[in-house]
Amino acid sequence: MSVLGFEVDAVNSVQFSNHTGYAHWKGQVLSSQELHELYEGLQINGVNKYDYVLTGEGPQVLVQGSRRVGYTRDKSFLAMVVDIVRELKQQNSQLVYVCDPVMGDKWNGEGSMYVPQDLLPVYRDKVVPVADIITPNQFEAELLSGRKIHSEEEALEVMDVLHCMGPDTVVITSSDLPSAQGSDYLIALGSQRIRKPDGSTVTQRIRMEMRKVDAVFVGTGDLFAAMLLAWTHKHPDNLKVACEKTVSAMQHVLQRTIRCAKGTCPPALPSWEVALSGAQAGAGQKPSPAQLELRMVQSRKDIEDPEIVVQATAL
Repeated sequence: MSVLGFEVDAVNSVQFSNHTGYAHWKGQVLSSQELHELYEGLQINGVNKYDYVLTGEGPQVLVQGSRRVGYTRDKSFLAMVVDIVRELKQQNSQLVYVCDPVMGDKWNGEGSMYVPQDLLPVYRDKVVPVADIITPNQFEAELLSGRKIHSEEEALEVMDVLHCMGPDTVVITSSDLPSAQGSDYLIALGSQRIRKPDGSTVTQRIRMEMRKVDAVFVGTGDLFAAMLLAWTHKHPDNLKVACEKTVSAMQHVLQRTIRCAKGTCPPALPSWEVALSGAQAGAGQKPSPAQLELRMVQSRKDIEDPEIVVQATAL
């Protein structure tokens, strides 16, 4: 987000030695009271004025106001986030809250939550209604709407249900819907309601088909939500362009990451960067979590000005 021109205040909801894609991690989790104390400091200094709030699965952040909060496994913490968002919206009625409702995912066709089940009603009844943009995966969209998705038509209906809950922009970041291009492709869907001056609304809907990458990455949800925030800011009434730039930048980052993990990075990569990124995976071996750390710094030019490699289709 900084590369794309945002001044970001980050509030870390966790401080871990490493991300949880590794076998082990150590660290601390921020409590709701500690979050409240941090926000009180902003209030006291009169700097609690932001343009965006972004919450996801990683650290908590407030931005350029824009900010981000995440990896939340406690009801009181989520409730505190909602209180803070509401107060920030009182400070700035134009504030946009972007929420990645991290609750679970599907593996081999079966959905599973990786947060306590009692967080679902908090997300559904308190968090999503104050959000302006949400980025659930298919499983999370099904949880929030209470409806299953078996077809594109049902996915569009689910996004309409989510619109009615509050957000004007809904992007289902991944789904198990079949692609006309084959099983190597993943489908994402987006829907944006634009309010006209006369009070009427127009809905844009898009579909994107992305080639799968044969690796397990950590942090892609954070990356997607952050870039979608930035590109919807730059293209507020054009979800197609915002999603094309977001997904294309992600493809560049992931492809560079997997190339580096397999030892095919450009030779211009400085030796110290190679050393920091860890040894490369041997032939026929799957890259380790360390080798699959997202190559964010190396991809900064692609993040700032992505070549469009994934086109969206208007529905």
